[in-house]
Amino acid sequence: MPSAHRVALVLVDGIGDLALPSLGFRTPLEAARLPNLDALAAAGVNGLMDPVEPGLACGSDTAHLSLLGYNPRVYYRGRGAFESMGAGLPMAPGDIAFKSNFATVDEESGIVTSRRADRHFEALGPVLCAALDGCRLHAFPDYQVNVRYATEHRCGVVVRGPGLSGNISGTDPLKDNLPLRTVEGLDGTPEAEHTARVVNAVSDAFRAILRGHPINAQRVAEGKNPANVVLLRGCGIRIQVPSLAAQAGVVPCMVAPTKIIAGLGLSLGMDILEAPGATGDYRTQLTSKAAAIAAALAAPAAPLPRVQVPGVEGSQPSGQAAGYDFGFLHIKAVDDAGHDRAGGLKVALLEAVDAMVGQLAARLWAAQAAGGPRYTLLVTGDHSTPVDYGDHSHEPVPLTACALADFVARRGEARVVSVDMAPFPLPRAATVEQTTSAPASVEQEADVGDGPPSGDAVRTFSEVAAARGSLGRFPGSCLMTLVKQCIGETN
Repeated sequence: MPSAHRVALVLVDGIGDLALPSLGFRTPLEAARLPNLDALAAAGVNGLMDPVEPGLACGSDTAHLSLLGYNPRVYYRGRGAFESMGAGLPMAPGDIAFKSNFATVDEESGIVTSRRADRHFEALGPVLCAALDGCRLHAFPDYQVNVRYATEHRCGVVVRGPGLSGNISGTDPLKDNLPLRTVEGLDGTPEAEHTARVVNAVSDAFRAILRGHPINAQRVAEGKNPANVVLLRGCGIRIQVPSLAAQAGVVPCMVAPTKIIAGLGLSLGMDILEAPGATGDYRTQLTSKAAAIAAALAAPAAPLPRVQVPGVEGSQPSGQAAGYDFGFLHIKAVDDAGHDRAGGLKVALLEAVDAMVGQLAARLWAAQAAGGPRYTLLVTGDHSTPVDYGDHSHEPVPLTACALADFVARRGEARVVSVDMAPFPLPRAATVEQTTSAPASVEQEADVGDGPPSGDAVRTFSEVAAARGSLGRFPGSCLMTLVKQCIGETN
């Protein structure tokens, strides 16, 4: 049964960074104005977390496995299954799946000129996926291919048939202006070699369909990149693991419009909550995410049956009160800004996350003040995505954990309850001024408040400040222990 203590974990994808000259040699977290996150840090306990282990530049999938208590070196079986399941494709034992990109290839040279045909593909992606779904492989008639649109330029692909192996490479060259790769077996087994031939046939069939699709003819006429190839990457099978509820003793739910994270949650038996307007990209509606998590965590402690998606256990909540005591809220856009090397945009997006944290705290405080459960807020990330690199890196990420009542005392109840709850759009790169933000002012420091003594001397939320926290530096595998301690379930 859920506890009277409940935890909301806000996971900001790609949160960490390095000091940028354009930001006065501060990180985006240091440059951003974050009154709510700073108050959480000032009233709570802080530390630096290596999502998997020190020195490892991990992917979001392996990081999330580690953070939720599953050693990725033991359980990881490729990201393709996560993306495909999150996109709505059921997977059975023996199926293989890919996290895939709509991309652009030069038909004559075979050079992939752009690994992302278009990041904003939400209107056209589903149409192209429908054209590819169920395509026939004439040389391999016993194999079934299914495709679903995921997010931005991505789709999930599942291949079903006899004798398939997940130990194969993909077609993604990993960088622009390199040749499209041919799939190869990785372990020398007949199954892997056979699977490579099947998947190369899938790649060829997709190219043939996309080459003649009217959408691509129109894009070429408009001077845009055609989406004439699907990069098949991250081949994986569905992992078989104990559910998070069984392993950690919590009743979990998740808001994660990013399909790879939703699919990972489904693989662990987590309920995936609907949040209208949440998209997992720059268009996402953060207010809706906060409302969904707050409503789930405020529900009565009476778990109800879950609605099932075929082939996926624990897939969707019934839409009724389920008594969750662990809510996981994933935010992707900050990571996209790192990949897009947009420092000013990353600062602005972090400030938007701070505003959402204020809305989440207000909703949860209303429930707690009305006699509901007691809440703790945790905020952290899954890896660093430095703007200078445009990719994931190995730096640790900050973590803060704070009892909601302590945050309210520090921030001031009047401020917490009067927060603007209206939905707001995320900032766009075109509207963000790429100039150095002003240093934190005395007035901004005063926003942290003078509440009760905290667990350490940290007063702001950033990579540098978190290094002084009482939690020290620790691996991501310890996160669920901290969650259980907050809930009160630790033995």
